[in-house]
Amino acid sequence: MPAELATWPAWTPGEEQLAELELLTSGAFAPLAGYLTTADLASVAERGQLADGTFWPVPVTFTVPADAVPADARHLVLQDQEGSPLAVLQITERADARAGDGAGLRLAGPVTALRAPEHGPFRALRRTPAMVRATIGTAPVLAIATRRPLGQRQLGQLRHLADQLRARVLLLPLVAGPAELVGRPEALVRAVLAAARQLPASTLVVPVPLAPRDGTAQELAARAVVAAAYGATHLLTDGAAAAESGGTRSVDSNFDFAKLGMQVISEGEWAFDPAAEVWRPLGLIEPGMERGELSDGELSELLDSGTPVPDWLMPAGVAAELRRARPPRSDRGVVVFCTGLSGSGKSTLARDLRDALLERGDRTVSLLDGDLVRRLLSSGLTFSREDRDLNILRIGFVATEVARHGGIAICAPIAPYAAARAAVRAMVTEAGDFMLVHVATPLEVCEARDRKGLYAKARAGIIGSFTGISDPYEEPVDADLVIDTSVVSRQDAVAAVLGQLTRGGWLVS
Repeated sequence: MPAELATWPAWTPGEEQLAELELLTSGAFAPLAGYLTTADLASVAERGQLADGTFWPVPVTFTVPADAVPADARHLVLQDQEGSPLAVLQITERADARAGDGAGLRLAGPVTALRAPEHGPFRALRRTPAMVRATIGTAPVLAIATRRPLGQRQLGQLRHLADQLRARVLLLPLVAGPAELVGRPEALVRAVLAAARQLPASTLVVPVPLAPRDGTAQELAARAVVAAAYGATHLLTDGAAAAESGGTRSVDSNFDFAKLGMQVISEGEWAFDPAAEVWRPLGLIEPGMERGELSDGELSELLDSGTPVPDWLMPAGVAAELRRARPPRSDRGVVVFCTGLSGSGKSTLARDLRDALLERGDRTVSLLDGDLVRRLLSSGLTFSREDRDLNILRIGFVATEVARHGGIAICAPIAPYAAARAAVRAMVTEAGDFMLVHVATPLEVCEARDRKGLYAKARAGIIGSFTGISDPYEEPVDADLVIDTSVVSRQDAVAAVLGQLTRGGWLVS
């Protein structure tokens, strides 16, 4: 490491930024050696190449908050989430970030790796492009880069094309960002490994940290660049993307993938032939007899209800991984998040709901009431917006862990800010399901109840930053259930939530 490292400013990139940094330092984005300058970005957008003429089809940028880097800094240490240095960015350009890049400062310049990143699950599969190319040699390689499990259709096409091309198969599960249907990247890798058992024994599975790109053209271009870096000569892509790209070019005519030494192959029109019990080109099936893939919504309904996934759609091993990643709602953890003004009745509703669920006895239940959390988890926090948000995130973290293990977590904080509630929803949905209940009792009713005398103190100026009086309450526009306890009894309020849980499948009627 450079001797000056300790004196340089440091920054911990977000998850997707860390993923992109790994692509740069591992060679998956070769020949790119750093983040693009303004001139490079303009050239990529206009001509599909860097300012020096090197073919490159996708923008790669790095944005930080405006105050994250001193004005005179020429280097920035990029570190992982544990504070360990991963790389150094030599800052050659600073620019205001455009709206599409997020507010802040866009930095450009070459990146020098200090060490390889640490990986969690499936680290043995996380091979670099150079390692994979050394393994596969010069033979044709048919790759598919995917954010979703592979079904019988994709497997049939891979076997067919690999036989035609005499190619080795390379499966690249894309593990940065959400994984479609299964949620978590490790679940996607398990599902792809299960699919690989239906392919030739020489098939390789290599997880790649490629975050989603904006637009079909950018996504296809990024997948092609990465696949080529890993040695692919052919890339099987989804039909919509390939149709837009004309098979070898993306929507933007500057993205000529032949320059990567690769051909992009469309999936084409395939369907399941019930008579032959195989997937095959649509033209080979008797008209009217074909069966298409289920939509994501239809497949999600099967998984949520516990209905078996048909064999013609998914191999048994892949279906089993889908079940593990997305169990039926009756076995899945769920967070019931009650939000409302002080005195709205949310704590009473939360306690009554807990009691009703304990009486049923079919699910484990945890109650995270706002006042209780303030005493135990957040006793040192104030009522500033920053501390309020941190309090909500702490509640969300604990609730997520409850949901991860199949329980029901009932939360009852005021949670006045929409952004904090959205952050908790995003956190929870990585592990389970989320139900937002807005206890929408009017302010005048809450104030009339005022059993603790808080509203009176807020009106008198004794309490500052009091929600509904001197601090805002951002009413939810995304609530799954709205209850006004001034017109609904305690029993009916609980019944409304239980009904929602039952209709959603989290409780068995």
